[in-house]
Amino acid sequence: MSVRGGALMLVTALAALLLLPFVAEKFYVQFATKVLVMAIFAASLNLLVGYTGLVSLGHAAFFGIAGYLLALVTPQYEAADLWSSLLLAVGAAALLALVVGALVVRTSGIYFIMATLAFAQMLYFLFHDTSLAGGSDGIYIYVRPQANIGGWRPFDLENFRHLYFVVLAMFVLVLGFLRALVDSPFGRVIAGIRVNEQRMRALGFATFRYKLVCFVIGGALAGLAGYLSAVQFGVVNPDMLGWHLSGSALMMVILGGMGTLPGPVLGAVTIMLLELGFQSLTKHWQLLMGAVIVLVALALPQGLAGLVALPGTARARDDG
Repeated sequence: MSVRGGALMLVTALAALLLLPFVAEKFYVQFATKVLVMAIFAASLNLLVGYTGLVSLGHAAFFGIAGYLLALVTPQYEAADLWSSLLLAVGAAALLALVVGALVVRTSGIYFIMATLAFAQMLYFLFHDTSLAGGSDGIYIYVRPQANIGGWRPFDLENFRHLYFVVLAMFVLVLGFLRALVDSPFGRVIAGIRVNEQRMRALGFATFRYKLVCFVIGGALAGLAGYLSAVQFGVVNPDMLGWHLSGSALMMVILGGMGTLPGPVLGAVTIMLLELGFQSLTKHWQLLMGAVIVLVALALPQGLAGLVALPGTARARDDG
């Protein structure tokens, strides 16, 4: 596909997303909001897995901690301030990623996977087995944050259309940021680290620092997704921190195409649509989901993004 054709497809997709709330019923708008949130989460994991070669099974820890922070700073029957709570939530996720990353990015391969999983599970059981934040039941957020600027409120998150547009704006900003990041000299270095870290270290690059920065950025973006998820559903619980959620995001990345910008988005859309469809067919829908994922993995080594050559689908290894 030519660059012009790919750009036209992207513009068409964005126009469809902008028109969706005006033509679709509430259920579908809320479902699209959930898909966009998960696409942000999957894109944040793809920065580690697809571009840096760091396969993490603990990425949900940053997703969940940001959601919990919103719940903890929100008064029980009053609204929190959107701007300050968002900053706090993303900042907490980034800080946690910095602490965890400083310890785990020194490892690699299976040791990195197990270390990230261990930290995430420690956090999961901390919230699940203690009364720190509602235990296994979690916490409800009865009133969504308010976006006040002085005495003016530009949008109301209690309105499902306003919430959709806010999440869509965040989604576009995140993809734009990631596009700029992977195209920058920094992005070239992390692509080189993914291909051959020893060679990059021999060339004089401080690979530990580059990987740690990626880990922190990925954690902060996962925190943004977790915050938006907590705003949408009005509840947080330990499942937001568990390895199952990390595994789901990893499947989205693999199914869509690792090391590509559209890949995690395609994976998130496909898995969530399949999940919605299979759940209406049988209670054993996970069997059908697993079969589809296995078939796609066998037939499409580059994921769904390999079917079309959209701008930005060049794999990270090609950059290395």
